[in-house]
Amino acid sequence: MRQDLISNLARTAPALRLLSAPADLEHYGRDWTRRWTPAPLAIALPATIDEVQAIARWASEYNVALVPSGGRTGLSGGAVAANSELVVSFERMNRMLDFNAVDRTLTVQPGIALEAVHKAAQEHGLIYPVDFGARGSCSIGGNIATNAGGIRVIRYGNTREWIAGLKLVTAKGDLLELNRGLIKNSSGYDLRHLVIGAEGTLGFVVEATLRLTDPPPSSQVMLFAVPAMAALMRVFDACRSRLTLSAFEFFTDRALHHVLAHGAQKPFAETSPYYVVTEFDAADQVQQQAALDVFEQCLKAGWVSDGVMSQSDAQAAALWRLRDGITESLAAHRPYKNDVSVRVSTVPEFLGEMQALLSREYPQFDVVWFGHIGDGNLHINVLKPVELGDADFLAQCERVTKLLADVLATHGGSISAEHGIGLVKKAYLASTRGAAEITLMRSLRAVFDPQGLMNPGKLFD
Repeated sequence: MRQDLISNLARTAPALRLLSAPADLEHYGRDWTRRWTPAPLAIALPATIDEVQAIARWASEYNVALVPSGGRTGLSGGAVAANSELVVSFERMNRMLDFNAVDRTLTVQPGIALEAVHKAAQEHGLIYPVDFGARGSCSIGGNIATNAGGIRVIRYGNTREWIAGLKLVTAKGDLLELNRGLIKNSSGYDLRHLVIGAEGTLGFVVEATLRLTDPPPSSQVMLFAVPAMAALMRVFDACRSRLTLSAFEFFTDRALHHVLAHGAQKPFAETSPYYVVTEFDAADQVQQQAALDVFEQCLKAGWVSDGVMSQSDAQAAALWRLRDGITESLAAHRPYKNDVSVRVSTVPEFLGEMQALLSREYPQFDVVWFGHIGDGNLHINVLKPVELGDADFLAQCERVTKLLADVLATHGGSISAEHGIGLVKKAYLASTRGAAEITLMRSLRAVFDPQGLMNPGKLFD
């Protein structure tokens, strides 16, 4: 039956590239979670919108589930195919289609890497401001599917703010043009925003029109050593009140330990329990002096114990590597990850409760946490001891995640800030969304995909 289905799809779309070798099934059937054994039916690599529509119509006729695949850098199991789904990889749909100088938009295919978008925008003297460490491997389609945020949300917001229009292939194979790049459009529901963050469950994005903006003024980067957790938000308040921030990130000494072991350079002679890296406008002497004044203020108040300001692009990159390199440095340790958020005003209280919970429940584990503290987003990584079996490790982590979800609920937070729900977090969706809201979400999904074929099992069963 499996071979018959693949042969039928090949006849339906003769030019469609299909893969079925075991190595390809394993490669395309998983993401960075590495928790589920990949078991896709086959891999389809469409090159055109027509081919994506043909795949959807074939899937609807033969009741075959589809899983979209981009850079597969996701951390929530959103691109996992473990139940004989057909993986629809967009890696061949990776081109820039149009640049409009008047509208200041860039129209691209979903498989294009975020870094390629950055370079294309720069060629026209503009920027696409969404950015994060996986920029070289993640795809725009995946960014849209999870409403990705990254390191500059404090200034530019999430992916959602930069999507001017989308083309979507539905479960029936219809092609929808959502918003068409308009700035103002009050003609009914804006389905574009339903699709953003839907993890491919409402249809597959096959084209995106991205808004671009002017590059920021010249910037500099400062790294602070922070002696106490209670001082983190005080440093943030001091920086935000006197500087124009693009980013404000923090990480712990354990995060720094792993990045240094991965090849980064130690920034200070003494080790501190916490660190902050911030980027800010520094186009003139007044702004640069303001940054020095902030450092002096924080130093005198005891909120920081040391600091360094970049004096070149190379030094700025070296300071950013201490933050950007964390995820890669932890990959070999197979971390269990949580990606949570609370309102910025709630961060100090939540940080204290979270640290107490992690210290109490994970005394034997190496816990690495870091995050976009300026927008309330924290990443928690629990590293698996070599001697502990996968099942036992996962069971212990899931038990603590339930406790963490309860803490988040008391603060009105979210169990998924920017990585999506996928397979990993759907058990905790109710801690973030009310029952009536989840019922409406299920109803919307059923309208878009009555057979339940578009990335099934993600978000909820």
